[in-house]
Amino acid sequence: MQLQVALAQAMAVLEKAGVEEPRLDAKVLLTHALGMTGAQLFTHPRRQLSSTELTDYRQLIERRAQREPLAYIVGHKEFYGLDFFVDTRVLIPRPETELLVEKAIEISQRQSVIADVGTGSGAIAVSLAVHLPQALIYATDVSSAALEVAARNCRRHGVQDRVHLLQGRLLEPLPGPVDLIVANLPYVSEVEWAQLPPEIRCYEPREALYGGPDGLDHIRRLLAQARGYLKPGGSILLEIGATQGEAVVALTRRHFPTAEAEIIKDYAGLDRVVMVSRGARGQGAEEQGSKGARVNDVGAHVFQLEVVD
Repeated sequence: MQLQVALAQAMAVLEKAGVEEPRLDAKVLLTHALGMTGAQLFTHPRRQLSSTELTDYRQLIERRAQREPLAYIVGHKEFYGLDFFVDTRVLIPRPETELLVEKAIEISQRQSVIADVGTGSGAIAVSLAVHLPQALIYATDVSSAALEVAARNCRRHGVQDRVHLLQGRLLEPLPGPVDLIVANLPYVSEVEWAQLPPEIRCYEPREALYGGPDGLDHIRRLLAQARGYLKPGGSILLEIGATQGEAVVALTRRHFPTAEAEIIKDYAGLDRVVMVSRGARGQGAEEQGSKGARVNDVGAHVFQLEVVD
């Protein structure tokens, strides 16, 4: 069978199965099955597939038609310009999480000590290590299986000497306070879980996604721990769901009453990151400026957190 015919058949199968991008996925799986580039597919549309190649390709298409995520089938996913190994032990890195990395790089000092909490595949920690070569990074996860994947990605990008993988719950494994806490914790609520597409709900690890009835269980626990693990003048960056910004700011108010918090929107205009900036030791609420919310130059909602007795 000619390559272009096999591709057309695969696209039809994926479209019928309800796959969101059948043409793109069919092409990616064909390049994966044949070990070819996209350009080679384009320039050799009449290439004949052997029976083995055709069988292998059809098996991949059947897996995708069952709504298995493309990244799990091909075994890798690009994130922040780097290629990461992924499998079902870890959440697939999302493009929206790149904003978390971008902000972390923006606010980090040259020799910062950073904690990536709930590291999963290690995509955040490795990306920070690559772009902040003088930073020391701790990456924690409760899952030993996830840490195996993270270790593989550290070796893949040559940062295994600067990313220290620690098993345990949230901040508990850290040896001491850090300058920056970065966390993409599970934040899917019970209502949202039922609405997720099968690629996520049926294949990705539930423990890396589900955050309790309102999605904030893990964020609550982290904020409750954070005071003892964050240096004076340090910051926290939390990825959140699009409707969770004000609720997360309210949670930070309980534990960091004099800190400043920003809700940072992603490129789709949705709330995506909460940044908490802790003032230097002894800094009072009066030194933090006026209370309430405002919008800064880049459109982030900024909250001056009130003192709570």
